Amino acid sequence: MENDYLQSVRKQFEYYKMLGDKTIAQVTDEQLFWKYNEESNSIATIVKHLWGNMLSRWTDFLTTDGEKEWRDREGEFDNDISGRAELLAKWNEGWNCLFSALGTINESNFNQLVYIRNQGHTITEAINRQLAHYPYHIGQIVFIGKMVLNEQWNSLSIPRGDSGKYNAEKFAKPKTRTHFTDEYISDNERKE
Repeated sequence: MENDYLQSVRKQFEYYKMLGDKTIAQVTDEQLFWKYNEESNSIATIVKHLWGNMLSRWTDFLTTDGEKEWRDREGEFDNDISGRAELLAKWNEGWNCLFSALGTINESNFNQLVYIRNQGHTITEAINRQLAHYPYHIGQIVFIGKMVLNEQWNSLSIPRGDSGKYNAEKFAKPKTRTHFTDEYISDNERKE
């Protein structure tokens, strides 16, 4: 069961990373820093927050508290990334940290507790906490991308008006056992 769970969450994280990757690729450098108002976050700020959270939570995941002393959470919300290159470096560093940490979880340590702000979590609870947190912010990134691109937005899922066609194609095939992200990512990549 642990192995199935870990494979499933890895695919979920990969799927949400892909949504962020494809949104970031569509927007201009200037649009990465666009904010609806002063209380809003830009795509760059959200990426910076995700990066800080990921490094804090997943560095030495099994042995140290997930809220590291060196984390500057308040600073994560400053809109001060220098450009696309820095944004992508932080984005990828955070995700690489997460995926590396997932690779350290195995049958021998799956039942140990990990701590976030001194509160004990099972491995499953700690992963699920982040699996709820990151898609929340990636949804914000996608929404900002859709707002700034308007009619130039390239859909990341089934485009408007294509639901019937998409479902007809799926139901025309035999039933299979697959994780939805496998099929979705495969379908999405074929569109490119």
